[in-house]
Amino acid sequence: MDRHKHTQGVALGAALLVTSLLSGPLAIRAQEMVRAGPLVSAEWAASHVNDPGLVILHVGSEEAYAAEHLPGARLVSQMAVSDPDSRRDSGLVLELPDPAALEETLEGLGISDDSNILVYAAGGRITPATRVVFTLDWAGLGDRTVLLDGGIEAWKAAGGAVTSEVPAVTGGRLTLNPRAELVVDAEWVQRHAQEDGYALVDGRMRAFFDGVREDREKAGHIRGAGSLPSEELFGSAGRFKSETDLRAVLEQAGVEAGDTVVAYCHIGQRASAVAFAARLLGHEVKLYDGSWQDWAARDLPAVKAAPGR
Repeated sequence: MDRHKHTQGVALGAALLVTSLLSGPLAIRAQEMVRAGPLVSAEWAASHVNDPGLVILHVGSEEAYAAEHLPGARLVSQMAVSDPDSRRDSGLVLELPDPAALEETLEGLGISDDSNILVYAAGGRITPATRVVFTLDWAGLGDRTVLLDGGIEAWKAAGGAVTSEVPAVTGGRLTLNPRAELVVDAEWVQRHAQEDGYALVDGRMRAFFDGVREDREKAGHIRGAGSLPSEELFGSAGRFKSETDLRAVLEQAGVEAGDTVVAYCHIGQRASAVAFAARLLGHEVKLYDGSWQDWAARDLPAVKAAPGR
């Protein structure tokens, strides 16, 4: 079995039920996205890149996009699908946007209610792409969104063509149905961080978790959290580790079978990769979107790793 075909969860059964009641190419494509997702190989992408209704999103810098991207790909950044006013209003960066504003942005990228979406990373940085995927999942598009494992580098290594041509984009028509349950705040974390059935996971480097380095002038981690630096999710060539290896690193962070994984990091970027990996293994996930920047701004309690840990 291809390691990219990870646990599909209950969404697959629901999608197959819907598909059994429908007919035609749109239903078939929707079914294939659920079967494939949320992580796909370059080979899968190559066989679907020309599918009608597929929108391809390149997550990277303008310079990298101008040099090369998948044919038909549209440039997007994680900041473009976040709240532009959150720093001014709350001092936080990379917060989820107002749904109406996000709807307008996604329509500008050509996304409609019947679109499927392929997201890939460029420049070797995967977590901005997982943040975009999380935002789309929060927006209600998760069952129609997949991430290309290994990003543009995997695509090229598999012989995929790239171009510098910028595609013409026709605006989409989209109605979002945000999933508020995917996002939690500091008050929720304080109530549930050590509750049975929830696993709070810190996606920052261990030096921050241990309290060796300060983050936002505050050292340590949230009591009850386990450490899983986002780098430990990836193997060679920027690909996610195998299901077995991912399960092992989540277990080391204190995640047990059936747990809902609640992820945080510095600003909610690295944590999106932790949440994505947990999804691959069939866990329900939640993101503390404010993450440590919010926790520190509120001067909430932090604990450090015990000496000699």
